[in-house]
Amino acid sequence: MAPDLTPGADGSVPIKLLHDRVLVHVDAADGERRSGGGIVIPATAAVGKRLVWASAVAIGPLVRAVEVGDLVLFEPEERAEVEVRGLAYVLLRERDIHAVAADRVAEDETGLYL
Repeated sequence: MAPDLTPGADGSVPIKLLHDRVLVHVDAADGERRSGGGIVIPATAAVGKRLVWASAVAIGPLVRAVEVGDLVLFEPEERAEVEVRGLAYVLLRERDIHAVAADRVAEDETGLYL
């Protein structure tokens, strides 16, 4: 019998990751966006390298700067996708995360994994 991997109320997934791995769920769809001035930018518009924000749903035991529920910024080209119970997730190494956004990160801290 397969284990129940249904996400919890906080979005976390009951999975044990190894080493420095971080499992994230990308909240925004890869569709059209709006600029700061309200202009709609279609998904087909050519854009340079664009980093993506995602929510951390599970972390490995060696992860130091990320906690479950944090928003993390990463390069979408360097990712491994996995599907768990019909939901798509991205598996990253902590070193591939560029920034962490969380309430616990003070204004004078960078939140970066250096």
